[in-house]
Amino acid sequence: MIRDKSNYVKILLSVFFVVCVILPLIRMFANIDAASYHAVVDHPLFGTAVGNSLKAASLATLISVGLALMLSFCLARSNMRLKNMFKVVLTLPMLIPSISHGWGLTLLLGNNGILTKWLGLSEGIHGLTGIVMGSVMYSFPIAFLMLADVMGYEDASPYEAADVLGIGKVRQFTGITLPYLSKPLISVVFSVFTMVITDYGVPMMIGGNYRTLPIMMYEEIIGMGEFGKGSIYGIILLMPAVAAFIIDLLKKEQSRSNFVNKAIKPRKNVVRDMVCYLLCALMCLVVIFPIAAFVLLTVVKRYPLDMTLTLDHIEKTFNMDGGTFLVNSLIVSFAVAVIGTAVAYLCAYCTARTHGPLSRALHLVSITSMAIPGLVLGLSYVLFFKGSFLYGTLAILILVNSMHFFASPYLMIYNSFNIINKNLEDVGATLNISRPRILLNVLVPQTKDTLVEMMSYFFVNSMMTISAVSFLANRNTRQLSLMIRQFEGGRLMECAAFVSLMILCVNLLVKTTVYILKKVLKKNKAR
Repeated sequence: MIRDKSNYVKILLSVFFVVCVILPLIRMFANIDAASYHAVVDHPLFGTAVGNSLKAASLATLISVGLALMLSFCLARSNMRLKNMFKVVLTLPMLIPSISHGWGLTLLLGNNGILTKWLGLSEGIHGLTGIVMGSVMYSFPIAFLMLADVMGYEDASPYEAADVLGIGKVRQFTGITLPYLSKPLISVVFSVFTMVITDYGVPMMIGGNYRTLPIMMYEEIIGMGEFGKGSIYGIILLMPAVAAFIIDLLKKEQSRSNFVNKAIKPRKNVVRDMVCYLLCALMCLVVIFPIAAFVLLTVVKRYPLDMTLTLDHIEKTFNMDGGTFLVNSLIVSFAVAVIGTAVAYLCAYCTARTHGPLSRALHLVSITSMAIPGLVLGLSYVLFFKGSFLYGTLAILILVNSMHFFASPYLMIYNSFNIINKNLEDVGATLNISRPRILLNVLVPQTKDTLVEMMSYFFVNSMMTISAVSFLANRNTRQLSLMIRQFEGGRLMECAAFVSLMILCVNLLVKTTVYILKKVLKKNKAR
């Protein structure tokens, strides 16, 4: 007999995750047959696609992580001013879909791109070069935020001791900084590699004839309805994500050391600061150029033939149901933000504030979505839910996005709960105060900032995603981000650019609201 009432909640949540994550994956595995396997493996382009995917993902990961490390070092170890402004600009690419990055590079450096013509280049960057550049734009902000956060908490004491001992800066970097960053770097490298190798947005827009596995999977399912072959590709794409998940999990289990949080105060160095300014400014320009191209194409009649200012492209976008798809995106994103946050919060409370085998099992199930690429999750939902009352509705888009982006917000609040005094529930039981009252009256007020960040994360990612929803959306439920491919296919470049701008503006508005709200909460907490 179950004595702890919280176990009922944990069982209910476990069943929910089994139905929404585990069973769809099992259904996808069950869809595999020998004929589909041989059709995929024996395809003349399969080996080439595998090699192309590994090559593009490796190059993009190397460049993205290198840039992120360099720029996070600039912010953490210099006396630059306007650091917050640089940080905001450098993370703008994470507010638009990956397909927009490929589209932006096509506008700038494609065969007929803006910069291609201005610079007099003989040809564009379609192929490996374009995929790597677009993937770096897409993945860099994530790597940058992860490393900037880690470097912001590095302890100054080892460096002070090294200065006293007369150890030079180079040896300090190799002997202190790199060992400190080694474990976070493993997470960053695997996260970026997984993002890039499972993405089809950038290769679709600027890859040209350079075939990758996600593109082949997308064409098999969307173009030919070959779900058996799609399942084979899905399992192949699942492998690097699962490997990254396991390695990251083992690393976190082994990493138990704590650092004394004595902030590093950079010494005065004008040359270093000027170099940091230059590097950050150059990267900001790289980030801003595609966005500027979107604006230019949106507001002129026809670049470069007619530069007259106009609102015709905005009107055309809305006449082609852009307003309807915007509303769909807003409904899905808001619902995911509310429902996803509520489920993640309750789940984290059960796993962080209660004990037992059920808690550990629920925690493991809760973070499994980190190991499932969006394309794979979307395909598994098609196979599992097809024919059900959910299929073809906004509800299934809400559900798949909630599961796709669940792990990160869950871990945010899970970590917050672990910091708060764990004796609250025991004291409450002594005073006959129930867990729900402690949760609502004590824990929720203490974790308001995290709650706001969780909702922001769910909303922004749901607003711009193209992966899982590609297989599930229909004409009535299509989200705004999926219109970019539609407009590009119809040679409506200006409308595609405007759609990217709309997504960026909505997400910027949400991020600004979150920033203001957190400041208000901080002021109220200080009173």
